[in-house]
Amino acid sequence: MSSTEPLRHPEQLRDLLGIPFNDEQVAAIGAPMAPGVIVAGAGSGKTTVMAARVVWLVGSGAVRPEQVLGLTFTNKAAGELAERVRAALLRAGVRAEDEDALGDPQISTYHAFAGTLLKEHGLRLGIEPDVRLLADATRFQLAARVLRQARGPFPALTGTFSALVAELVALDSELAEHLVEPARLREHDEELLDQLAGVKLTNDDLRAVPKAARGRQELLRLVEDYRARKQKLGLLDFGDQIAASARLAQQRPEVGRLLREQYRVVLLDEYQDTSVAQRLMLAGLFGGESGAGHPVTAVGDPCQAIYGWRGASVANLDDFPRHFPLADGGPAHRFALSENRRSGGRLLDLANRLATPLRAMHEGVEALRPAPGAERDGSARVALLPTHAAEIDWLADSIAHLVRTGTAPGRIAVLCRAGGSFPDIHAALVERKVPVEVVGLGGLLQLPEVADLVAVCEVLQDPTANAALVRLLIGPRWRTGPRDLALLGRRAAELVRTARPGEQDALSAAVAETDPTEVVSLADALETFVDAEQPDDLPFSPEARVRFARFAREIRELRRALAEPLMDVLHRVLTATGLEVELSASPLALAARRRETLHSFLDIAASFADLDGDPGLAAFLGFLRAAQEYERGLDAGLPGGEDTVKVLTAHKSKGLEWDVVAVPGLVKGAFPSKKGRDSWTSTRKVLPHALRGDAATLPADPAWDAKGLGRFKQEMTEHAGVEELRLGYVAFTRPRTLLLASGHWWGPTQKTRRGPSDFLTALREHCERPGNGEIEHWAEPPGKDEKNPALDVSVETPWPLPLDPDAQRARRRVAQVVRHRLAGAPAPEGEPMAVEDQRLLASWDRDLTALLGELERSRRTTRDVELPASLSATQLMRLAADPDGFARDLARPMPRPPAPAARRGTRFHAWVQSRYDQPLLLGPEALPGLDEEEIEDERDLERLKDAFLRGPYARRTPYAVEAPFQLVLAGRVVRGRIDAVYRAAEGLSLIHI
Repeated sequence: MSSTEPLRHPEQLRDLLGIPFNDEQVAAIGAPMAPGVIVAGAGSGKTTVMAARVVWLVGSGAVRPEQVLGLTFTNKAAGELAERVRAALLRAGVRAEDEDALGDPQISTYHAFAGTLLKEHGLRLGIEPDVRLLADATRFQLAARVLRQARGPFPALTGTFSALVAELVALDSELAEHLVEPARLREHDEELLDQLAGVKLTNDDLRAVPKAARGRQELLRLVEDYRARKQKLGLLDFGDQIAASARLAQQRPEVGRLLREQYRVVLLDEYQDTSVAQRLMLAGLFGGESGAGHPVTAVGDPCQAIYGWRGASVANLDDFPRHFPLADGGPAHRFALSENRRSGGRLLDLANRLATPLRAMHEGVEALRPAPGAERDGSARVALLPTHAAEIDWLADSIAHLVRTGTAPGRIAVLCRAGGSFPDIHAALVERKVPVEVVGLGGLLQLPEVADLVAVCEVLQDPTANAALVRLLIGPRWRTGPRDLALLGRRAAELVRTARPGEQDALSAAVAETDPTEVVSLADALETFVDAEQPDDLPFSPEARVRFARFAREIRELRRALAEPLMDVLHRVLTATGLEVELSASPLALAARRRETLHSFLDIAASFADLDGDPGLAAFLGFLRAAQEYERGLDAGLPGGEDTVKVLTAHKSKGLEWDVVAVPGLVKGAFPSKKGRDSWTSTRKVLPHALRGDAATLPADPAWDAKGLGRFKQEMTEHAGVEELRLGYVAFTRPRTLLLASGHWWGPTQKTRRGPSDFLTALREHCERPGNGEIEHWAEPPGKDEKNPALDVSVETPWPLPLDPDAQRARRRVAQVVRHRLAGAPAPEGEPMAVEDQRLLASWDRDLTALLGELERSRRTTRDVELPASLSATQLMRLAADPDGFARDLARPMPRPPAPAARRGTRFHAWVQSRYDQPLLLGPEALPGLDEEEIEDERDLERLKDAFLRGPYARRTPYAVEAPFQLVLAGRVVRGRIDAVYRAAEGLSLIHI
C-alpha cells in the first residue's frame, strides 16, 4: 500500500474522497468484517458506498485489494464499479497509480464469475475446462435445430415453429434456474394428470390445466433432446453455467474453502435480482454453516425487484441474514440507505406514497428522503386526454417545448410499460424535429420498417404465418382492400376444406393461431394466382389478381434463398421489397430516422452468431419472439451516448436517470398491467410453483375445483399487482427534476373506454397539493353512449390508407418526365428549389458522377497507366524499347522467371568487381545459380572474361566502381549506378558493362 498511515475511522473518507457521506452511508462503509445486507433505496448512492467500503477495508489494513471480490449483473455495471473502486483507491492515497495491476480487486458479472469457477473447478463435476459457452442468441439456433429434427408425434404442441423454439428455451431456463431435473418435472405432471383424471372439469380454466400439463410433458422431451445435444457438442448456456456452479458449491465444500481463503471480502450488487440458482451458488461458497461469518455484503432494494418474470427472486434479499449467518449462527446485520440524492423532495413524496405497501412487505426498507436543501425540488405535470392520439401529441409537444427552451435531448427519456406505443411516439417526435432513439431490440421490433422486414421473414419461414402475411397485404406496398382480402381467406379455407366453428369468418380463422396441420394458409391461396387456371370463380378485382400473382412469385423466389446465411437472406428481402431504397430515396426526416432504426436492427442480426454453419432464420425469428416477449436486458440494449431523447420500456430504465422523464399510457389495464406473468396452470412453458426454489413467495397450488382455481387466479393477480407497483416505483424515481405523466380515455383500437389508472390518479392527487406540480389537462369521462372516435375515423377513411399526397404527386411527376425523356422529348425546365434542396441535389450529382466514372473505368478495354515519380535506369531503357510492355508491368507487376543470361551477367560483374579488391558479400563462385542446369557450359562466361582482359580497361585502375547517380528527365527522377569510371586525358570516361 502507498499510504503509510492506515485509516482509523470511515469518516476520514469524507475528506479523502471529497464526498459528503451521511451517517447511514458511513455506518454501511465501516460495517464490521461480517455478513451484512445494505437495503439501498433508489438514488441513495449504493455504488459510491460499495467503492468507499473497499477503500475503507484496504486502507484500514483489513484486506489487500486483490482479496476483494465484487459481483454485479451487466458488463457496464461491472466496469463502472471497477472504475469507481480504482479511482477511489487512488484518490484516497491508499495505492499509487503505478502500483502493480495484479493488486486490483476482482470485479465481474455473476455469469463471468460462474464461468471462471467452472473453468477452474468444473472437473470436480466432470465438466471439461474447454467447454464452450452458448450466447443468448445461439441458444435459439440450437433449439431450432433440435425442434426441426425431433421425432414426434407432439399432438399437444400447437403453435408456430418460432413460438415453440422460444417455449423450449424458456422451459429449459426455468429448470436450470431452480435446479429441477427433467425427471422431477415429469413425475410432478404425471401425478397431476392422475389427480385430475378423477376431477370434474367444469370450466375452461380447469380444462386448461391438464392440457398445459400434457403440453409440458411433450415440451420436456424436446428439452431433454436439447440438453443431450448441448452435452454432445460440449456446450453450456448461461443457465447451465449457473446451475452447475450451484451444484459445485453445494457438493464440493473444498471449493468454498479455497475461495473464502482467496477472497476475504465479497460484495454482491443488485442482489434482489439474483435467481435461486445464483443464491445457492453464493451461499454454498460464502455462506451457510461452512461459511458462517465470512464478510459478505449484499446491496439491493426489494422495492426495485422488477425481474421476477425472468427468474429473479426478491426473497434472496429478504432472507439474506438467514442464508449468510454470523459466526455465532445469528442473522446477518442490516443497514439502510434512504437519502436520495437524485430526485427532488416533491418527487420523492410521490414515490414514498406509492411504495407504502412495499415497505410493509419487506424488512429494513425505509421511506426515501431528499438531500439537504432539495426538499422543495422536483415537479410533475400530468394530463388525461380524450384519445390516445391526443395524448401522444401532448407528450411530443411537451418534449419539443423543453428541447426548444434549452433542455438537451439526451437528458430526456420516455418510459413505456410496453413497446406498443413506440412507433407513434417515435413518429411524433421526429415530426417535431426532436432527435429520438428507440432503445433495445424489443423496441425496434415495434417500428414499422423493422416489423415489415420481420413479417416477410416469417412468411418465408412459415407458410402458416397468416398474421404476418395480412400485415404485408394491407400495407402501403400491396394495398389490398378488405373485400379482396376476405375473398382470399375464403379461397384458403376452401383449399384445405376445413370446417369453421360457428360463424367465424374465413379471414379470422386464417389469422388465428392453431395447429399448423389444420390451419388455413393464405400463402397457399396466393400461390394459386401464379397458375393460369384458377380453382374457383371468386370475384377478385383485376388489381388484386395482378398484385397477388406478383407477391406469390416474389415469395417463391425468396424462399429459394433460405439456405443462405442470415444476413444474405435479410438483404435479399430488402432488395426484393424495395424497403431500403424507398427509405433512402425519401428526404423526409422520418424516413432518415427509420433508416437508422433499420440499420440498428441489421446490426443486431449480424451479431446473431452462427452455430456450426446453420443459416439460422428460424432460430433468429425465435430469438426475436423471445426478445419481444421478454425484452431481455442485455448490454447491447442499453441507451447509447448520442444526444437524443431515449424511448424505452420501464424495465430497461432501472439503474438509469434523466433530468426529465415522461411516462405515458397510465390507463387502466395497461400501467399497471392486469396481464401479469404466465400461470403454470395454463401455460406449458412455465415451471409449477411447487418445484420452484422461491415457492414460499408464490401462490400455493389450488384446490382443483372452480372455486379453488378462482382463488388461485385472484392470488396471481394480486402478486402481479405487487410487481407492477415495483415497476411504477422504478419509473417514478428516474427523473431528477420533472416528471411528465399522461393517460387517455379512448385507445387507438379499443371499443371500451380506458380511463386513468391508479398511478395516474395518485399523480393527480399529488399535483393537487400546493407546489407539487400542474394538471395540464383532465378530460371528462365520455358518455355511456359515446364510441371511440378513432374507430369512427377508420370508417370514413379508405382502407388501406392512401399514400402521402405530396410524395405521391412528386413520384408521378418524376415518372412522367422519365417516360417523356425515354420517348425522346426534351427535358422540361427545372422547378425553383430551396437552398437546402439545391445542396441535396448537388450531393446526388457528385455521387452519380463518381459512380458513373467508376462504371466507365471498369468497362474500358484499355487502361492509362501513370509513370511513377522515379525510374531506375533499367526501367528507362525498357520504356524506350517497349512502352506497352512496360505499362503492362506497371499495371500488374509479375515475378520474372530466372534468366540464364542475367545470371551470367551477374557473375561477370562480380568477377570484374573482385579484380579491383571491392568487398563482396559473395565470391563469384558462390553466386546463386552456379549449379543450375542452364549454365553447365561455362564457355560463354569465359569468352566474356577473355574479351575484358584483351580490352583497354583490364590493366587500368578505375576512379570509381558502382558509382550512383540521380538526374531529372521530363519531370521524372532517374536513378542508377555506373559500373566503372576511369580517368582519361579529356576528363572522365564512363563504362557500363
